[in-house]
This record gives sequence, C-alpha cells and structure tokens, in this order.
Amino acid sequence: MRAPELTGRRWLNTGGEPLSLATLRGKIVLLDFWTFCCVNCLHVIDELRELEERFADVLVTIGVHSPKFVHEADPEAVEAAVERYGVHHPVLDDPELTTWDAYAARAWPTLAVIDPTGYVVAQMSGEGHANGLTVLIEELVAEHEAAGTLHRGDGPYVAPPEPTTALRFPGKAIRLPGGTLLVSDTAHHQLVELDADLVTERRRIGTGERGLADGDEPRFAEPLGLVLLPDAVAAATGYDIVVADSANHALRGVRLDDGHVTTVAGTGAQLRERVDVGASAAELSTPWDLAWWADRVVVAMAGNHQLWSFDPVSCAVTVLAGTTNEGLRDGPPDEAFFAQPSGLAVAPDGTLWVADAETSALRAVVDRPSVGAAVTTAVGLGLFDFGFRDGPADTGDEPALLQHPLGVAVLPDGSVAIADTYNGAIRRYDPGTRTVGTLARDLQEPSDLLVDGDALVVVESAAHRLVRVPVPASSRVDRGAHRVRRARTDLAPGGLSLRIDFMPPTGQHLDTRFGDPTSLTVTASPPELLMAGAGTATGLAREVRFAPGGPVEGVLQISVAAAACDDGDGVFAACHRYQQDWGIPVRLVDGAPDELVLDLRAVRE
Repeated sequence: MRAPELTGRRWLNTGGEPLSLATLRGKIVLLDFWTFCCVNCLHVIDELRELEERFADVLVTIGVHSPKFVHEADPEAVEAAVERYGVHHPVLDDPELTTWDAYAARAWPTLAVIDPTGYVVAQMSGEGHANGLTVLIEELVAEHEAAGTLHRGDGPYVAPPEPTTALRFPGKAIRLPGGTLLVSDTAHHQLVELDADLVTERRRIGTGERGLADGDEPRFAEPLGLVLLPDAVAAATGYDIVVADSANHALRGVRLDDGHVTTVAGTGAQLRERVDVGASAAELSTPWDLAWWADRVVVAMAGNHQLWSFDPVSCAVTVLAGTTNEGLRDGPPDEAFFAQPSGLAVAPDGTLWVADAETSALRAVVDRPSVGAAVTTAVGLGLFDFGFRDGPADTGDEPALLQHPLGVAVLPDGSVAIADTYNGAIRRYDPGTRTVGTLARDLQEPSDLLVDGDALVVVESAAHRLVRVPVPASSRVDRGAHRVRRARTDLAPGGLSLRIDFMPPTGQHLDTRFGDPTSLTVTASPPELLMAGAGTATGLAREVRFAPGGPVEGVLQISVAAAACDDGDGVFAACHRYQQDWGIPVRLVDGAPDELVLDLRAVRE
C-alpha cells in the first residue's frame, strides 16, 4: 500500500524542520514505532544502530514515539527519552497515536519499511529483526538502484546540543561502608562515588565511553542496578560491588580499592531464547536492578520479564521466577508472569519486594522452602491499567494505582516506599493495612530510593540529581485511573480465526526437522471473555471462541515465538528467534470481522 503521511505534534533531531514522505522519496525509510517505557523498544533502538551506520547513505530511520502511559505524552519527557537512550535519528512525536493508527500498529515495538517509491513493503512486530532487515534492505537497494529510483546521500538527522550536567539520568544508588554513595550515572556510562552531601564527587569509575571493557579503564553501557556484597563473599570473589550493566546485558564486578572491573556474567549479547525456572544461560537480557536475598544476588531481568539469581563465587546464573510471558499473574515461580521488573528491595522478614514497571505493580516474592517461592501482587491491576490514586490496594471499586514504578525501599516501620516514576511521586504501601499513600510529589522521574534515617535519598533521574526527601505521614491523592489509549478492535461475537503472519527473511526457513518451531499463547483479560482457544500450543493459527453471554469488552493477550534457521544442509545451521507479545483491546460487535491477522514479520510484494 501507499505509505500514509507522517503526522504528529512535532519533530525531534531534525533541527526543528518537519519531514514528509515526499522529501524522503528515493530513500528506504524504516519507521520504528516505540515508546520509552518499553524495554523491547529500547532493544530495537540498539539493534538498529549497526544497520543505520551500514546503510547511512540509503536508509532513513524515523522513530515514531507513540505513548502507552500518560506521562509518555509529555513533550519534555519525550525529549528527555530521546537523549537518554541515544536515539540518533529523527523522531516524530505522536502523542495522539495518529501515525500509529494510520499504519495499523498493534504492538510496541512495530517496524514498517517503506521503499524509495513510497510503498510499504514490510511490517513486523517485536525485536530481533536486524538480520532480516539487512537482507531486505540489500534487496531493495539492488532493485531500486537498477531502476534508478534510489538516491544516495546524507539523511535528515541533526544532532541536538550536548547537555552539561554533572550527572545524566542517574539510575540507581547504594550506600558504601564509609558513608559515601555509589551512583550509576547511566547516560554517562559511568559509576560515581558521591559524598553524603549528594553533590561532591570522590571519583568516577569508567571512561565514559559506551562499550564493554574490563580492567582499570573499564567501559559500561547504561549501567543501572548496584549491590554491595557481604564482606565474606567479597573476600572470596575479589570484588565488592555487582553492577547491572543494562545495555551490555551483563553483570560486572567492581573492586572498590582501585576501581578494577571484571565481567562476571553475560557475554555482551542479548539473550533471545526462553529460559525456564531453574535453568541457566550464558547470555542475559537487560538486567535492571540487583539485591542481596537468601545468600545470592537477585537480578531483575527486565528484558525478558523474569527474576534471576547470581552466585558471585561460582558466577552461576539461574532463573528464579517468571515464564518470560509479559503480564501480571501470581503463583509459583514457574507460573508467574512479570512485566519489566525494575526495582528490588528486601524486607527484614525476608520478603523480596519488586517494582514491576509495565504492570504498574508492586509484587512480593516470599521464600517458603516447603513450597518454593510464592509470587503475589500487593498493588496493581495489569498491563493496561494505571493511575495516581491512594487508598485500599486490593478492595473496592477504586483500588490504589501506580504509574510505571522503577524503585522500591523498605522503611524502618516495615512499610514499602515506591519510586512511582511516571507519577513523579514517592508512594508508601503498608502491608498491615494493605493501603497506599503518597509521601512526596512533583519529582522528575524518581527511579530509586535509599533509606537515610528519617529521610529518603531519591534518585531523581530526569532532574539529573539525588535529593533528600523527609518521610512525612502520607497524604491522600486521587488523580483518577487511566487505561492505555489505543483504539479498540471490533470483532464479531462467537468464533474468531486468529492468524500470525510470518515470512522468514530470504536465506532462512522454518526448520521442522525437530518438530514445529513455533509457539502461540492466547489469554484474555478478563478470562471470562474466552470460552475456547486459550492456552499455549504450536502453530501460527488458532480458532478462538468468545463466551456467549460473557463480557463484550476486554483485552486479548497473544504471545508468539518462531525459530527460523539459515538455509543450507547440516544440523548446526544458525537459527534466529522471533517473538512478540500483543495486548489488543477488543469489543464484540455484531457484523464485525471474525478474523484477526497480526504481523510478526510480513513482507508484501
């Protein structure tokens, strides 16, 4: 089809100049529909860097920022996110989802490829498409160069001015034995030791250049979570601190005496396989925060929606909880769903508290040796409900709500302070009364909390600083509830034919020698929406039946995975995993379509 025009509020990274498809004619245009809360979107931004450099004279990448959360529609927040994540291509700010709807995007991230004559030739969802995009772009270059419709030359990207602050989007902080603080200076790719005044610098660890290098001149890539090891463990390992080096998909060990850094887990490559509870893997996926719990380091593995453990002595990593399905489901560790766990804190009673960002939830993991670790939800309703409301957490028609929390801390009285990041607030959950209150407001994206006597040290990430906030009695706030702002999909009551479009890139094929290499999971919220068709099975098609007399609105949650291997003989051909989760608001209407087709990777002639 002819590509719809790009329409939004404003353009970033273009020097203030608007772009149109007419001005881009002759270039291959790659649209990346993203939102800055989405860790999978951040993966895609990293995946595209090499592609953009390789095809710089023929490819124009345009990020279309289409927000999920209310905070993500704030223009200053969008501008900050473009800088925070090193987006080096033009970005269309699309707060009303105008261009999102024009391209029928249904998931974050979605990619669309427009050829030099202005036609959409491919659309795909999820991450891991870099190899296939390379093949497709090479084919388009050959075709349009031969036809004379390809124009080489510089693209429209204009770099913004370099900011100057001591810290840049700091992520997490811990207290060191001498009373100083160690802070992950995330956008500067460094660690900074600060005096107790939260301003005076003692030293920096890391060169400040993005990368993965060990030794006395180490490099990090967007470091986040930090944990101080117990003295005996540090003595046995030779390092004192473990760092969640998020964009390197690695854990790094830091020796405080001299700042020497060693990679202790991860290879620098992102994990793309599903790993079950109790199993291990060499690769990691966007570790976000760390805590010392039950004689091990717990890792909030945001990139694949799980909790992992790390043994600093053996360097073994193991999955603790989570199926890799993105969502909110309680239960035993091998059945629980998480969604970008991003903050960890341990209570004196052994409870592990988890800030589960994408579900706007506070979760708890309790280690019960007789039955295993039980995962429960204290605050939160699911992937699509959020807000700023205090009160009872789990009762009544108006339960307490958060908006994309990234940090937690346990207060001296046993209650839990929450860095409610997208509400710009510090909230307090009381496990005794199961209620939520508000301790502080008007902060700029608080991302971590550290108890400091009768105050909290707050990592105020978007303000590029740390601040102390007194812990007052909580005050009640109710700014209402929100749901994700996306158009509902009208479907016919009764039966639904669900199909996933997937075409492997040229040079790859679905390899069925060892069974069907696909998996399709269908669930619904509320569960009563479906009478048949829920569950997990192989295949890329499913017949689903809505419950007669049941709810007429809800959310279809669909997860798909497919493995395609490089062409050629031999058992050891390289294989590539493609996966995506969709949460699709639906409404049952007589006369509406009875078929739903979703693009995992669709290429059109």
